[in-house]
Amino acid sequence: MTQQLVLPAAAAGAIASGDDLRVNRMGYGAMRITGPGVWGPPPDKQEALATLRKALEIGVNLIDTADSYGPATSEELIAEALYPYPANLVIATKGGWERPGPNQWTHNSSPKHLFEALEGSLKRLRLERIDIYQLHAPDNVIPFEVSVEALARLRNQGKIRHIGLSNVTREHVERARKIVPIVSVQNRYSFADRESDFIVDYCEANGIAFFPWAPLGQARAAHEAVVLADIVPRRGRAEPRTMVQDSGTPVYESVPAAATHSAENVAPQFTATFTEDKAGFYINGEKFDMDAPPMLTVDIGSISIGAS
Repeated sequence: MTQQLVLPAAAAGAIASGDDLRVNRMGYGAMRITGPGVWGPPPDKQEALATLRKALEIGVNLIDTADSYGPATSEELIAEALYPYPANLVIATKGGWERPGPNQWTHNSSPKHLFEALEGSLKRLRLERIDIYQLHAPDNVIPFEVSVEALARLRNQGKIRHIGLSNVTREHVERARKIVPIVSVQNRYSFADRESDFIVDYCEANGIAFFPWAPLGQARAAHEAVVLADIVPRRGRAEPRTMVQDSGTPVYESVPAAATHSAENVAPQFTATFTEDKAGFYINGEKFDMDAPPMLTVDIGSISIGAS
């Protein structure tokens, strides 16, 4: 019989984002609480609100969103569900995209647009300052430094606490750091997409938090990309890195996106069977009988992937 140990979001540990923010590694990505095509309201608003509240109940204290999710819908739902916010909640949002329609995204990282986008986010989230404001993507037309300098000015005005980047290369990060401190990088990264491995390493070396988007592969079944042998840890450490947690780096953050708008799907488990080649196995000091290998269940407030 499989033994289970259910853990809250904090079980994955915590990371620093900037000198004055510390959050649990398991964060919550709020793009999918919108309608189809990341456009408009969700099919069931009450379930979307319940999803956000459940995330906090299980210990999530970092929520990642953007003005373009809806557009505006995700930020509005976050405020409606959670305001007034707990003192330890960090809300990270982004600017730099415009939305002409469902599943359509166009660049606009001009200073004018970023100023307007930030003001809109502040109003919708009912905040006077954004904890982490991210450039959503480099613009193909606007010089990258111009966009970063615009965010630096907003930071100097006290409207942004920390600046992050999204969908960038290492070169972008290095160029931005010459202008203003960068506390986070958010790129596509999962068990199936390891293109940003070298950026994760760069972030770790430079004390920058890394927020993977689509960390569970955007509906790709885990068994399509990862065999069980790859995630069975030796001596308690998973090899290679998985999107559940990475015990080896202090700058790694998993931000899973909601799979549905149903509150019933907020707290399913991401499971992996852990074994050891000794007579016993210990998790947080609790011994498990090796005749019934333990299953570690991390409650991440998003979707379920079974690794069995």
